[in-house]
Amino acid sequence: MVQKQILEKIKEFNRIIIHMHIRPDGDCYGAGFGLKNIIKESFPEKEVYVVGENAEYVDFVGTPDIIDDELFKEALSIVVDTASEDRVSDQRFKNAKFVIKIDHHIPVNDYGDLIYVDTTRPATAQIILEFFIRFQEELKMNMEAAVALYTGIVTDTGRFRFRSVTADTFIAVAHLLNYGLDFAEILSRLSVKSENLMKLQGYVLLNFQKTENGVAYVKMLPEVVEKFDVSLEEATSLVNELSTLEDCPVWILFAEYENNIVRARLRSKGPAINELANKYDGGGHALACGANLGTWDKTDELLKDADELVKAYKESLK
Repeated sequence: MVQKQILEKIKEFNRIIIHMHIRPDGDCYGAGFGLKNIIKESFPEKEVYVVGENAEYVDFVGTPDIIDDELFKEALSIVVDTASEDRVSDQRFKNAKFVIKIDHHIPVNDYGDLIYVDTTRPATAQIILEFFIRFQEELKMNMEAAVALYTGIVTDTGRFRFRSVTADTFIAVAHLLNYGLDFAEILSRLSVKSENLMKLQGYVLLNFQKTENGVAYVKMLPEVVEKFDVSLEEATSLVNELSTLEDCPVWILFAEYENNIVRARLRSKGPAINELANKYDGGGHALACGANLGTWDKTDELLKDADELVKAYKESLK
């Protein structure tokens, strides 16, 4: 059993370094800091770090550590919520003595000495929570871990709205509520928007476009992000503003990242879009993916392919 092997490795190593993916989301944060706090509560004598980039909208969960290269030499590195090796935020995980991968995405490439991937789970944070539940006679929970894990689950399930949610999700979350978690407080924190972000939200609703067959999309150009004075992370968090649009089962948000690289966030409430994302150097889940386009010119190519996908999907429903 892989889960038991993971527990034994955690027991074996005195130094454990948890890695997140680049541009971390709520699930990545929740899984990483949830696991850190469970380990620290269970084994106070161990050194446990979370490394990677900061995510402002969930920074109440924790702050990544800055550590020296030498700490990796005899360490166990655990990479959470990261399908491909190149998306690990801190590539020094390769210098660790042993590497574990824990994820819920459709695998892109195998890496690590021990791999645990469960694509039936809507969030890696749920995998970590179920890991705790399975071994709760040997592991301990604290409120920091509970907050992190709930945050990870609730953000990656769209507040339990996505079809990836199962009865097991609610059974797992019930353990956190029984522990005493104030879920309403977390939802309140996640719902807060700055005035600038709310104005950008209005811009998205007024300026989105649609393809012939029903792909809704918005281009978050650099000048738009600058005009509304929000972070790129905040701007791209608005991808689901188009989720309730009538007759548009697929929606996309385009944005320009570091080094002028254009990427797309794709979402669906109908046709599977992971193969489409794969075609554009991306991947993810069947209904939630990312794609790397490189330039704005390629957005037209992706939109054409997405439109054909939606067309075929609608014809299949007739």
